[in-house]
Amino acid sequence: MNYQVKNVLAAQAELGECPVWSVREQVLYFVDILAPALHRFDPQSGEHKVMPIPEHIGCFGLNEQGGFVAALRSGVVLLDEEGKITRRVADNPGEAAFSRFNDGRVDRHGRFWCGSLWEPQDRNGGKLCRLDEHLRLTVEAEDIKISNGLAFSPDDQWMYHTDTPNGVLYRYPIDDKGDIGPREVLRRFEGKGGLPDGAAVDSEGFYWSAMFDGGRIVRINPEDGEIVDEIKLPVRWPTMVAFGGPELKTLYITSSREDRSAEELATWPQSGDLLAVEVDVAGLPEPLYRMA
Repeated sequence: MNYQVKNVLAAQAELGECPVWSVREQVLYFVDILAPALHRFDPQSGEHKVMPIPEHIGCFGLNEQGGFVAALRSGVVLLDEEGKITRRVADNPGEAAFSRFNDGRVDRHGRFWCGSLWEPQDRNGGKLCRLDEHLRLTVEAEDIKISNGLAFSPDDQWMYHTDTPNGVLYRYPIDDKGDIGPREVLRRFEGKGGLPDGAAVDSEGFYWSAMFDGGRIVRINPEDGEIVDEIKLPVRWPTMVAFGGPELKTLYITSSREDRSAEELATWPQSGDLLAVEVDVAGLPEPLYRMA
């Protein structure tokens, strides 16, 4: 397919991440982790609202009761519709001075999953956590350097997860209670063409991954880990994708300009912007976090 990638918002984010489409509002939310803010973008009107957050915000989910659940550097919080903290739920189970939350999403049973990264990058110090309906945060997996790419198969049998600097895509069996089994490697990436960052699963079960430092999005077969399609981008550092639009066939893509030289940014001036491309297969509606 001849994909036509459009720049839909010149956000110029330091580290754009975690795009989430609200089916109810027909708008896209995303974060800038390092210039900490929650962004709301209405593709119909072009309205762009920025809601500052007092510390690094790695990821968030839409809350069934309104507002958001979010993983900040210090821990997990609830936010109102304006991005204001209404309740601190759980502390970061790692060392917040060296570890912050990164990628995450809500599963279809209403639980919020959030992973962390280990900033010194000298060991696999990241964690993968789950927030249940009772606001209990538990560590479900470790041995991770940078937690990324959380997504779930349409039949809820598998959870996908990437470790970006280690260049690996894992999958875990998962049951209705949110308990995961031993992880297995679905694919390893050698660094050519980028490393796996944030991701989303489409309605056919294929895994779409943003290839950081690779300037592309790849579509991966969930059975054998093979790349079956790719979308070339006008940014070198894409960070995550989300399906949106009325039919969930618009793929939104966030990107980064973190720590890039003036020369690099001159070569890739759209770095940090929000991109969109129409695709043939629909995504899945983003679930809402459900509290008991």
